[in-house]
Amino acid sequence: MQIVQWLPRAELPFAAPSRPALLIEPEPAAEVQAEREPATAAPGRAPIEALRPKVAKVEIPRPAPAQPKVKAQEAVKNIEAAVAAVPPPRFALQLLRAGRCLLLVELPTGEAFQSRDPAYLLLKDMLRAAGLPDSPKIVGDPVRWPLLTRGNLDQGPQAATDFVQGFVAAQVEREPCICLWLVGLPALRFGGASDADSYHRHWQVEGLGEAWGVPGLELLMDEPQRKAAVWQSMRTLMPRWITTE
Repeated sequence: MQIVQWLPRAELPFAAPSRPALLIEPEPAAEVQAEREPATAAPGRAPIEALRPKVAKVEIPRPAPAQPKVKAQEAVKNIEAAVAAVPPPRFALQLLRAGRCLLLVELPTGEAFQSRDPAYLLLKDMLRAAGLPDSPKIVGDPVRWPLLTRGNLDQGPQAATDFVQGFVAAQVEREPCICLWLVGLPALRFGGASDADSYHRHWQVEGLGEAWGVPGLELLMDEPQRKAAVWQSMRTLMPRWITTE
């Protein structure tokens, strides 16, 4: 009959007393289930979840990928191309030796001196005034820059300075000089690493010794009034190269 337990409605005579646990009536399953389920929101009120603020989603930016080597090489090539686009300096210089002095002289026409050139005759006059031989010895061929008309060789200002100073230094080592005349702006710039502010001045050039800045021969012919300043500065230096032999 599937009877789990049986309790009498009245106390039976001479029966054993019932166990207290059997007298507790179990709760209905429906009520237990109702207590376990969360209470629904009352009409007209928003659920608690709706009142909670929503947290915005924050995206952390990722670092940009490293620039590939190809782009870096292209940037270097662009810089080299920009440097190469700068035209090299253009000048012609002649090195001469007169007594105990070397003369690095700008060639006004770009060609070697001729015996009857006005610029060369002026140079001879300056040498006589300085107490030096007026027939200077030509040392090597004229230095013309740029060296090459084509190719990728660096022919910028620094390369020109290194070349000119190296050429003069080789002659100084072969036969020392008391003073290096730098005649003309290109001679000052690329032989003495200086500029027009050094006209009529003297200073030390590393590897070359003492140098003296002189305006170009063509400039002296066009502006004769400059000769007075040249003469004044020359007089202070003459004792250095004049000998009493």
